[in-house]
Amino acid sequence: MDSQRAAALWQQMWQGLRGADPLPSPTFLQPDTFSSAFAVSELAATSIGLASQALSDLLGQAAPVSINVRLASRWFQHSLIPLNRPPAALWDEFAGDYASADGWIRLHTNAAHHRAAMEHVLGQHANRAALADAVARWPAATLEQAVIDAGGCAAQMRSEAQWLQHPQGSAVQQEALIAQQATDAAPAPAWSLSPARPLLGVRVLDLTRIIAGPVATRFLASLGAQVLRIDPPDWHEPTLEEEITCGKRCARLDIKSRAGREQLRQLLQHSDVLVHGYRADALEKLGLDAETRRKLAPGLVDVSLNAWGWSGPWRNRRGFDSLVQMGCGIAEQGMRWSGNNQPTPLPVQALDHATGYLMAAAVLEGLRQRLTNGVGWQARLSLARTARLLQQFGAAPQNAQNGIHAQHDDALSAIEINQWGIAERLRAAAYLHGTPMICATPGVKLGSSAASW
Repeated sequence: MDSQRAAALWQQMWQGLRGADPLPSPTFLQPDTFSSAFAVSELAATSIGLASQALSDLLGQAAPVSINVRLASRWFQHSLIPLNRPPAALWDEFAGDYASADGWIRLHTNAAHHRAAMEHVLGQHANRAALADAVARWPAATLEQAVIDAGGCAAQMRSEAQWLQHPQGSAVQQEALIAQQATDAAPAPAWSLSPARPLLGVRVLDLTRIIAGPVATRFLASLGAQVLRIDPPDWHEPTLEEEITCGKRCARLDIKSRAGREQLRQLLQHSDVLVHGYRADALEKLGLDAETRRKLAPGLVDVSLNAWGWSGPWRNRRGFDSLVQMGCGIAEQGMRWSGNNQPTPLPVQALDHATGYLMAAAVLEGLRQRLTNGVGWQARLSLARTARLLQQFGAAPQNAQNGIHAQHDDALSAIEINQWGIAERLRAAAYLHGTPMICATPGVKLGSSAASW
């Protein structure tokens, strides 16, 4: 582990969260790290550390936080290990990187409608090789825009220099890591904030999907929060359900319908926290702009996520971790660092996971502001801005990392029994004295609960 990089990451994160001189870094244990062009394990440890420190501050404790770097890295891979079946496939057969006529492009086709959009542009193909032949006839930038215009998801591989010269990269460069502000005055909450289960009684309305937002709400659920996740009637997430829904209830609502919007408004009225990951103007189009949300739930802690940033021409563009890595220069830098002849992303979807823990930290800071200052709180984060944080520290030295390996005591002692079968869940990477971080219920299927508190 590069302690200087970890300390610098911690300083920037703490200033982003509190706008103050940083506290001493957490204690870092088992400092094994990924082999990567970037400080991925340091990012994992410090982002989990930030959320844990924000919890300590909410509880008014001076207790030190310690982070197991190797375990933090494993949480960025997956937290659940199926025991009686193979793990779920992570990618659709056509998702991935393709050589174009003048470079590389990544197609994201995990969602059925995103795959359909890609096929609208490129046609249906029997296999990846046939699709690759079609992609090779397109300039990358032209194909990227065509897929986006069709309602799909794609990203041309750019270098960091190209990204910083791009209007979107330039806009993200000017944004805060965590853009926060107090909102209207609010009544004192009745939360007990017991160290043993700090967020017991705190209601979290979760309007997020894949992966950052669900990581944030999973962390909050591990502290006892009552998390209700809402998905559209036709949304499916088979690659992640079991991994990401522990400690939560999951329901479905058609919020494009009048009845669904009214039910969502009623849920919001009784929420303490809203975490959402819709594109920048999506809730506004549904009549739930920020001001309306504050009026429905005075004192609401409102934390939102965007892929490409909150300003610039791409603020409403669909995006995922792998696409942001491709578009902002991370995959290109990884290719040069490793000597590969194709895009080389981070070893894990670190932008998603790190942003998720930063979001959880922002929620906990918002709860602290509500408790101590009697105000609501609003925070905005983006995958692209988290990527910029990682890039600021440059490429890692060759052979500086030694890899991440499992150990026999990494998992909790209790087997997790859920609707898919049996599995092991990793124990928490963070340690705060007197506060276990563990979900009370196993992973569940989307739509398995009623949309009610």
